[in-house]
Amino acid sequence: MNFNDFNFNPDLFEGLMAMGYKSATPIQEQAIPVILDHHDLIACAQTGTGKTASYLLPVMDKISRATDRHNNTLILAPTRELAQQIDLQVEALAYFTNISSLAVYGGGDGIAYEQQKRSMREGVDIIIATPGRLMAHLSSGVLKLEHLQHLILDEADRMLDMGFYDDIIRIISYLPKKRQTLLFSATMAPKIRNMAGKILNNPKQITISIAKPAEGIDQQAYNIHDQQKQALLTDIFKEGKYKSSIIFASTKEKVKALYKAFKGLGIKAEAFHSDLGQKEREDILLAFKNKRLSIIIGTDVLSRGIDVEGIDLVINYDVPGDPADYVHRIGRTARAATKGTAITLVNGRDKRKFDNIEKLIEKQVPRMPLPEHIAGMEITHVEEKKPQHKNNGKKRVWRKKKPKAKPTE
Repeated sequence: MNFNDFNFNPDLFEGLMAMGYKSATPIQEQAIPVILDHHDLIACAQTGTGKTASYLLPVMDKISRATDRHNNTLILAPTRELAQQIDLQVEALAYFTNISSLAVYGGGDGIAYEQQKRSMREGVDIIIATPGRLMAHLSSGVLKLEHLQHLILDEADRMLDMGFYDDIIRIISYLPKKRQTLLFSATMAPKIRNMAGKILNNPKQITISIAKPAEGIDQQAYNIHDQQKQALLTDIFKEGKYKSSIIFASTKEKVKALYKAFKGLGIKAEAFHSDLGQKEREDILLAFKNKRLSIIIGTDVLSRGIDVEGIDLVINYDVPGDPADYVHRIGRTARAATKGTAITLVNGRDKRKFDNIEKLIEKQVPRMPLPEHIAGMEITHVEEKKPQHKNNGKKRVWRKKKPKAKPTE
């Protein structure tokens, strides 16, 4: 379907063409007409399907034709990185229009907070926000949203996973009941449907099946012990074959440990995690996007919050628990019909998780042989010991004298 068919505002259409948009993706073909017809929408579509443009374009078209535009649209996103990414896309699409936007997220200093307050008082067309920081502005009384026309929840499943349900419901209590609500999620778990039933009005539903990994991705897996993982990574990177790489680990503690190990080996990499300040995180992403940094180590926050061209290697240091997250992770490479490599390190505990991934993608990922010097490494098996209690099996007694009392033996 050609974008001419949607009859967008000419200034918006000019920005669309300047960004190189050609044919609409399936989610855009289905969602744009529904949104232009003012229906609420619940859409299941993963990152990389063009979903952001599928809601931005029709909403921006309506804004461009509106007379009262004060704080017209609110977009909620789970992370500051995604909020920034959406804001950049709004700015690009709105280049030939006078549509304004503001990204609102935590982690900044007092100056940034005051700038956000001032912009919201003056009024902007589109506010893109993380739930926690937006609640702070709403609670202070600075932000008024009684005339809001559109509420968009992007990556709703991730927001619920991060514990934002209560904040989302509180935010909605500040909004007018008469509005258009759009909910986008990569998965459609029962908790998403329950929330949708509470906040959407007779919504249309669109499901774009989870796309299989791009054909250009060379998927590989290693059956490996945890003690062998760092040695294998050293082998992979010492050759200098890959110019831009992401390593995904399951926790920020592992991200930090990998960063230290790489630093000790003289391999330049940066760790991306929640303990870093906002400016530090932005600087790391900018260096990575500009190819001044070739390796970035992070958790699944990166899999949905980063859109960088030219990534030629993705490594799953740990197998993700959700098979859909595997698709998100390795989808960072081989974008726009390019080639890329995705390597997953599978230990004994993760074999069942990886079996589920292979069922989802309907493909068996080739198992690669470990280099001889790594395969021959001596593995120390540490047995988990059951905790020993001083009571030697006697029944514990719980005392209730103090609210925070610990159990005594």
